[in-house]
Amino acid sequence: MIGQQNRLDATFARLKQEGRLGFFPYLMAGYPDRETSARLLDVVASAGADGFELGIPFSDPLADGVTVQRASTVALANGACVADAVDIVAELRAKGHDLPIVMMSYVNPLLAYGFEKLCADAARVGIDGFIIPDLSIEEAVDFQAACAAAGLHYVYLAAPTSTEDRLRAVGQRAGGMVYCVALVGTTGARTQLSDELPQFLARARAAISTPLVVGFGISTPAHVANLVGKADGAIVASALVDVIEKTPPDQIDGVITALVKEFRSATRGAARAGR
Repeated sequence: MIGQQNRLDATFARLKQEGRLGFFPYLMAGYPDRETSARLLDVVASAGADGFELGIPFSDPLADGVTVQRASTVALANGACVADAVDIVAELRAKGHDLPIVMMSYVNPLLAYGFEKLCADAARVGIDGFIIPDLSIEEAVDFQAACAAAGLHYVYLAAPTSTEDRLRAVGQRAGGMVYCVALVGTTGARTQLSDELPQFLARARAAISTPLVVGFGISTPAHVANLVGKADGAIVASALVDVIEKTPPDQIDGVITALVKEFRSATRGAARAGR
């Protein structure tokens, strides 16, 4: 990655030219099993995703709701770990996919792997950044430095409860994208977005020039369409994991392909959805 543009930066520049929101689905390494999780990355990329959030299973996923917690439990039982996720990304890159991939993990598995080794391995295989929900701004200095040295982005989180000072601090440090938490609580599919989300995103936009990507509770194409003009991207996690969990194994590829295309159709807004 050193010496070339980070894929996140290139993707958001392209999306701005296209006048479109980025669609970034979440998949977990090792769920529902190692082979299927690797194949689904290929399936989702081929169906039109703009990038991925690739989750690392963890025994105490404090930011995640019951759907992702169940997926994490299954993935851990399958033996999934950080090294598996690195290998899965390498396999995807070998198939020619060049969309950005951001690894989401809690800090303990990354500490066990080693920050500098992880960033070097991530850059080598084509990972573009990291999201670590249990690492505060103040605690992230060392890992952000390791990311920067490898040409990777450390993705900060902002929430509706973030103060103006905290939003400005994120804006001063952020690169690649900022993960805007759509609601107060854990991840999980929701029937509707918070009425307070537009105001929060306006506050974040005033303090942060880095692209804003919204996650937590983004569950339907209508949710994605509603974010057009307010944010730069949307992350869909639990809604996708729910479908994987409930779909017979021999139907997963087709069902996920159709779902990704439906979400992708909403990235220009409600008036353009389905075109």
